[in-house]
Amino acid sequence: MNILVVGGGGREHAVIQALRKSAKVETIYALPGNGGIAKDALCFPVKANDVAGITAFAREHQVDFAVVTPDDPLVLGCVDELEKLGIPCFGPEKKAAILEGSKVFSKQLMRKYGIPTAASETFSDAEAAKAYLASCRYPVVVKADGLALGKGALIVNNYAEAKDAVEQIMVKKVFGASGDRILVEQFLTGPEVSVLAFTDGTTVVPMVSSMDHKRAKDGDGGLNTGGMGTIAPNPCYTKEIAAECMEKIFLPTVRAMNAEGRTFRGCLYFGLMLTPDGPKVIEYNCRFGDPETQVVLPLLKSDLLEIMLAVREGRLSEVPVEFSDGAACCVVLASEGYPEKYETGFELTLPRTKEGEYLYVAGAKQEGEKLFTAGGRVLGAAATADTLEEAVIRAYALAARVKFGNAYLRKDIGKRALAALGREFPVL
Repeated sequence: MNILVVGGGGREHAVIQALRKSAKVETIYALPGNGGIAKDALCFPVKANDVAGITAFAREHQVDFAVVTPDDPLVLGCVDELEKLGIPCFGPEKKAAILEGSKVFSKQLMRKYGIPTAASETFSDAEAAKAYLASCRYPVVVKADGLALGKGALIVNNYAEAKDAVEQIMVKKVFGASGDRILVEQFLTGPEVSVLAFTDGTTVVPMVSSMDHKRAKDGDGGLNTGGMGTIAPNPCYTKEIAAECMEKIFLPTVRAMNAEGRTFRGCLYFGLMLTPDGPKVIEYNCRFGDPETQVVLPLLKSDLLEIMLAVREGRLSEVPVEFSDGAACCVVLASEGYPEKYETGFELTLPRTKEGEYLYVAGAKQEGEKLFTAGGRVLGAAATADTLEEAVIRAYALAARVKFGNAYLRKDIGKRALAALGREFPVL
């Protein structure tokens, strides 16, 4: 089969490497891909949000199956347009992708169907929002309604910070039209857990849980980023909590979307907080998470393409979805200064990987036979092992073999998870 993967980051590289294991795969195209992905797929310079360009490419190259992974093209209706051409897709239609495309929609859905989440208020007027915030107990969370590259949620600790957040989002429009409406949300406490799940609109099959590390600096300091590393499984997510989430969150969400005439088929991401009052939804994503995918897919034993086809055809309950019992760690190597100002254009040298090691390139361009850095997050160095300690050691050892100028990484990915297990972080 000729497979098209839309996107060009580390997540897409992980998906492509997993798809390559399937005996059914003949050719994989990546739009736009990147210099590192080019070693595993044929890359073409069509932007991920260029729906017309993507559909024209798919028709011209006789694509048999498409995997649409980023949020933008999903919310824009890329799956709908490809399906109109008779090209089956993995990913939700536009009407279902609104679950991530609008935080106001998802909050209203959870309220209507009794899915546990933080209390919140919605505002479309900046002055009304400021007036409400004057009476709040802090901290609270201010969220832009629409897509904001994963950076649209701001934790504010006092009224001055809250006013500034409203000014930035609603008046200065730092996130564009995504800030036309905002949510002011209760601040929840507890361990965070990411759970990706395959669903065909009826069956829900959760993947291995994971723990993201969003802050730029060690000890969870610095600014929020797109993710500086992940581990899986998340030790805070026990079998008992998983059963509760299935009963109170996962299945109710899928059934709620069906009831609204917005059946969700694809990968549904649940961002959860394990609060003293039980697990609650912080956010939904309508696609694989980045960099959660980089630790979840290396643990997948089953054929990813077979699962995706089953999701598309409504027969997910008929196919095996098995994960290994081991652990995985992904350490992100970024450009110094990310997520603010940083330099690119440094030559990137990638080592050979061994069994259980993975390099997922996110920001690199190819010039001749050489690779050069071309983004804030350059790549993820991931590794699997029988234990989390071993996975952490292997991932950092792999990261140390990657060479480029201006490289930066956190040195404590997995430390929180090991502490939850009562174990020491290894000396690296």
